[in-house]
Amino acid sequence: MARIRIDISFKGTDYHGWQIQENAFTVQEELNKALSTVLRENIETTGCGRTDTGVHARRFTAHFDCAGKIDDFNYLKLKLNTVLSRNIAVNAICTTYPGFHSRFDAVKRTYKYFIHTLKDPFRNEYSTFVPHSLDLELMNGAAALLKGNMDFTSFSKSHTDVNNNFCEVCEAEWTQTDEGYVFTISANRFLRNMVRAIVGTMMDAGRNKISDFSGIIAAKDRRRAGMSAPPQGLFLWDNQYIK
Repeated sequence: MARIRIDISFKGTDYHGWQIQENAFTVQEELNKALSTVLRENIETTGCGRTDTGVHARRFTAHFDCAGKIDDFNYLKLKLNTVLSRNIAVNAICTTYPGFHSRFDAVKRTYKYFIHTLKDPFRNEYSTFVPHSLDLELMNGAAALLKGNMDFTSFSKSHTDVNNNFCEVCEAEWTQTDEGYVFTISANRFLRNMVRAIVGTMMDAGRNKISDFSGIIAAKDRRRAGMSAPPQGLFLWDNQYIK
């Protein structure tokens, strides 16, 4: 039995996120079916995390175990990309060490959130339209308060199956572009809905609707934070592993 690592990218518009759910079309379901078809055995993947409905991934890592021998990984990649829909691409696939775990072995994950401020129908699936300017200095002031190891309950979906809500954020910054704004955040782990809740709250800060961002963090109360930003602007950008 060999453990295989697979790195994919996907457009999340038509999917109810990564993880298999009843009566919902998911990325994991489609990938499992493609792998099972090509490898001619039942394959069940484990992903590096969950994504919400409509969220995209530039780099999403998963792993699975395979009983059969794989002689040519380049050919396997080609076959998978032929079977999969145009919304999912296999970027790399290879054998890894037996204990590799795509979720628990990740040491850093990076998300990016894209906002455009000029109405553009061609950006709507990959960026969120905000028809007004935002104060970049205020948003970066709020972003700076996110750095460090702290409890992010105020930005987490309620009643999740995690032991604690502590995350260590090492990067959080807004940049302005010709089209609008991009938020980049990196951490050792993320809670469900965390990035979208943070972005939505910082957008309120950028419009001078809130002034006590540190108080929102300290409250550990989701009701204190702003509404979650729409999913289409969010990308899982990268995952980093020690090996």
